[in-house]
Amino acid sequence: MPRFAANLTLLYQEVPFLDRFREAASDGFRGVECLFPYEHPAQEIRRRLDDAGLTQVLFNVSPGDWAAGERGLAALPGREAQFRDALEQALDYADTLGCRNLHVMAGIPGRSVDRSTAHATFAANLAHAAERAAAHGITILIEPINPRDMPGYFLNRQDDAHALRQEVGAANLKVQFDAYHCQIVEGDLAVKLRQQIAHIGHVQVAGVPARHEPDTGEVNYPFLFGLLDELGYTGWVGCEYRPQGATRAGLGWLKPWLRATR
Repeated sequence: MPRFAANLTLLYQEVPFLDRFREAASDGFRGVECLFPYEHPAQEIRRRLDDAGLTQVLFNVSPGDWAAGERGLAALPGREAQFRDALEQALDYADTLGCRNLHVMAGIPGRSVDRSTAHATFAANLAHAAERAAAHGITILIEPINPRDMPGYFLNRQDDAHALRQEVGAANLKVQFDAYHCQIVEGDLAVKLRQQIAHIGHVQVAGVPARHEPDTGEVNYPFLFGLLDELGYTGWVGCEYRPQGATRAGLGWLKPWLRATR
């Protein structure tokens, strides 16, 4: 059965971030992910993980100035030095937290940047990131994100992500399959999972179109969870959605799956 990880950036917003680890564990989660952990010391997060018996599954390399609208640095020409600094920070956190996956965000290059130049920058930064991460036993992930939620984001499609993965050619570079983003951009979720499961390093879920609980909207997640089992997927499934109300009140969809994994 799939192993589910609570996204602590979006879930449990009823309490401060550092208290969300305890809340997630009390609801049966054994893994957690988040967008960016850097507002808190890595050792303090590690203490919360250990106290709750949780695994840190994933977080993102710093995206630059999020408040100013930046959504990653890796495909931004001229920002290579800042990207490398952010990567080293992420690797330090990952080592402390015992996290084996880092998501590298491409970013929004802007209309003045030639797409081929942004592509070459992205590929070069990913090659560097994969080489550095390999020394730490860490996998680098790239994620296609839909342009409705993140206009101008450089990477939108699964096929483009896998083509880039092949171009870079690093064994520890994989694709993050977010079913919510994929359904909005291109659909055909089951076929894409079957075609690329060997190169998918992490899966995320949310209801489509509103990004609420996975039992809302147009995607048949029980079918997809069964397919992940059929395909032998052993990674985590990140619950990266916005609860319609209190987080705990909306976890009814999860309870049958948690019971099946006990």
